Amino acid sequence: MPELPEVETMRRGILSAVGCQIASVERVRTAVKPLLIAPSATVMNRRVAGREIVAIERIGKRVIVRLETGDRLVFEPRMTGLVLVADPPSIEHLRFRADLAGGSLATIWYWDRRGLGSVKLFSPKQFERKVVSKFGPDALTLTGDLLRERLRASRRAVKVALLDQQAIAGIGNLYASEILNVAGVHPTTRCDKLTIAHWRRIQEATLDVLHDAIEHEGSTLSDGTYRNTLNDAGGYQNQHRVYDRAGELCRSCDRGIVQRIVQAQRSTFFCPNCQSKRLR
Repeated sequence: MPELPEVETMRRGILSAVGCQIASVERVRTAVKPLLIAPSATVMNRRVAGREIVAIERIGKRVIVRLETGDRLVFEPRMTGLVLVADPPSIEHLRFRADLAGGSLATIWYWDRRGLGSVKLFSPKQFERKVVSKFGPDALTLTGDLLRERLRASRRAVKVALLDQQAIAGIGNLYASEILNVAGVHPTTRCDKLTIAHWRRIQEATLDVLHDAIEHEGSTLSDGTYRNTLNDAGGYQNQHRVYDRAGELCRSCDRGIVQRIVQAQRSTFFCPNCQSKRLR
């Protein structure tokens, strides 16, 4: 967390930066764990000051600010990072700021409670080699055939495979559970046991769940960490069918009781009624 819907919400929240120039960037002084900023803010400032922002993009779970030079400023939120334009949740966890000129948006902030994320500047060649090449196709661009092609030979459980960013970019632990529930596929089913029909159901569920979550501006869980760029909570947590609902009635079938298991050291939530282990 954040996953694709939350990061896409961040991306959309700073779209008004397109056409602005970066006036300056700086590492915000704080007493908490230092954030990875590379190169140093001083070196970064020399490369980006006065440069126009030509696009705000996303790759998987990263927000990309593309400059007229082709350089990219990449925000990777990891577990608790936020890209903000106003009202940070706390001052002590502000890590980075980019002041803008020539438009309606004055500042882009990066906030990170645990400091596990990063802010990096890449040249065009570095970006292709160190970012683009590391990820599979974006989850929002998947077809059923492409999804099957990427994962069908894997002997991993399908829930675990969906988290592989080199295979598919953007799906994380929360949305993998929701996607498989909507698709009616048990999370422990091996990829190489799934049929063409299963892959198509998973692909359709992927698009349905992710687009719906984006419309609700992502999920703010019980810890309250995730916020949109205006520091408002997302709304998709109110739509969760199984995630973090162990012991409750499945909202997909209204019959099964949601169960929790651990896969690859992460919690998985599913309904034994509508996600039977017997392949349908």
